[in-house]
Amino acid sequence: SNDPRAQEAMALFAFRAAREAAALANTMGGLECLVFTAGIGERSASIRKAICEKLTWLGVVLEERANDIHAEIISRPESKVEVRVIATDEESVVARHSRKVMQA
Repeated sequence: SNDPRAQEAMALFAFRAAREAAALANTMGGLECLVFTAGIGERSASIRKAICEKLTWLGVVLEERANDIHAEIISRPESKVEVRVIATDEESVVARHSRKVMQA
């Protein structure tokens, strides 16, 4: 969107996601793999790029073409952190768990 408010919201989202990933990486002593999933993570190459650009200090190197086509692995071979896009089906997970509860 060209709406400045939408652009600001997306920039803030990317900032906060990168901040949380960085905090977790610090807590865990590093990061081996970064996984994008669910709606935005699966479908928004621009958001993934914005987040990864903020994590280059961790060794994240994004493969732009792979990111643009929503490939499963979107990091370059020399990246110290593997970056993946993994599809999810939250509705099926909720249905399976609900069925288990109902059958108990």
